[in-house]
Amino acid sequence: MIDTRNLNRDSLFLTATLHAGPAGEAVRVKVRNLSDGGMMAEGLLPLSRGDRVTVELRNTKPVRGVVAWTQGNRFGIAFEEEIDAKAARAVMAVSESVAPRHTRPIGFYQRDPSQLRKL
Repeated sequence: MIDTRNLNRDSLFLTATLHAGPAGEAVRVKVRNLSDGGMMAEGLLPLSRGDRVTVELRNTKPVRGVVAWTQGNRFGIAFEEEIDAKAARAVMAVSESVAPRHTRPIGFYQRDPSQLRKL
């Protein structure tokens, strides 16, 4: 048993993909807190203490772990190797030259004022 209670952790809201069970089916879970050595997550999964899982967090490679505890729909996972929790919490970089699609104007937009129609 690995004791990770001495590691710093932050409360946050992220999602992760958890692979559990014999088929390794992928399930999205809510990450409630995260440290380099483990995490607390929430999801409707039939997990038991000791189950082996693989967790995919953004900006990190998949990490294997073991379910340390369960309580209702929340559970704790102790990672087999430490991750960079700070990287997983970081906002994904977006190129400044391309605005996200939902913020771009609809249709063709003239940037040259001389091309705009005067009212």
